[in-house]
Amino acid sequence: MPIVFIPTMLLPVSGGVKQVTIDAANMRQVIDGLDLLYPGMKSRLMDEGQIRSNLAVAVDGEVARLGLMEKVGEESEVHFVPAIGGGAAWWVGWRL
Repeated sequence: MPIVFIPTMLLPVSGGVKQVTIDAANMRQVIDGLDLLYPGMKSRLMDEGQIRSNLAVAVDGEVARLGLMEKVGEESEVHFVPAIGGGAAWWVGWRL
């Protein structure tokens, strides 16, 4: 079963549990399983049926691109991390 690492910001919801195994084949099942164990977890991870835009999900060290449909394997490690924003150039409008 995949190992899911609970992010620090959600430890109050999990009662301090930092990692848990969930019987799941994709991210939707991971989140549903987390919510069964820790009611309220789903609402903290999802918004309007999608993973919150301020979160990124990594499965086995790779950023999940398929959202809730991202597959997880029996030995997978799943991490929820704050998404890193940016991309705006600081030099826009700056002239030499």
